Amino acid sequence: MSVLKPEDYTEPCCCFATGAKPDAAPTAQSIPVPDIVRELDGLLEHGDIEGGRKLLERALNTARDMGDWRGELSIQSELMGLHRRTGDKAAALSAVEAGLAIIGSRWLSRTVSGATVTLNAATTLKAFGQAKASLPLFDEVLRVYSETLDPRDYRFAGLYNNMALSCADVCEFEKAEALFRRAMAVISALPSPENELAVTLCNLAELYERRDPEDERIAGCMEKAWDNLNAPGLPRDGYHAFTASKCAPTFAHFGYFIYDMELRRRAKEIYEGT
Repeated sequence: MSVLKPEDYTEPCCCFATGAKPDAAPTAQSIPVPDIVRELDGLLEHGDIEGGRKLLERALNTARDMGDWRGELSIQSELMGLHRRTGDKAAALSAVEAGLAIIGSRWLSRTVSGATVTLNAATTLKAFGQAKASLPLFDEVLRVYSETLDPRDYRFAGLYNNMALSCADVCEFEKAEALFRRAMAVISALPSPENELAVTLCNLAELYERRDPEDERIAGCMEKAWDNLNAPGLPRDGYHAFTASKCAPTFAHFGYFIYDMELRRRAKEIYEGT
């Protein structure tokens, strides 16, 4: 079982959305990717998944009409994450295929931008039962990140955690545990790591259960996850609501039914603005 998905704690960023220096020359016209991502975040923060889907589909069509391959790649990356949330396998895998095709045709595979979209693609493959196929992509991302990023860069947290989930699916349990712990080491250095730590601890508890349902470490992971979700000063915002709603089933699975109900109630109140 894998209740939690990687986007619950670190969604691979839209590759050209942050204002970073691009890896290839821009097209003559381009869609306003940062603005689109901000609008998407606002919709998702209020639970409007359908509105987010329509926004991205409009942006994708506009990018194609303009010949803006950079914008199209960014939107395909966002679509991968969105379709993971909705469970739309066909649409998600279509976005993966399109995104990887652009990376290949534009020689982006050895760049951070290309690696970040590749990470998103690998995450999507894993989410739809293709863990074995995802591992070579994760290995490629690890090579690029290791060559170009500071080891403390937050993007390693997403890579380690997502890769660990795939390793667990193919029964590479020791490697998965090591990756989860590397993820937590990176996350712990973030300014506000509580949401991310909670998800990683839930993932680790699930891993221990796969190896031994009676493993005493499971309870410790879940209690620590609960403590992080209730850390003093932790913002009760849309991101926390999303994290809470995704952690809740794991608490229920391990018999923490009161915690499960509280997290579901909390997420509902945040989404409804009450």
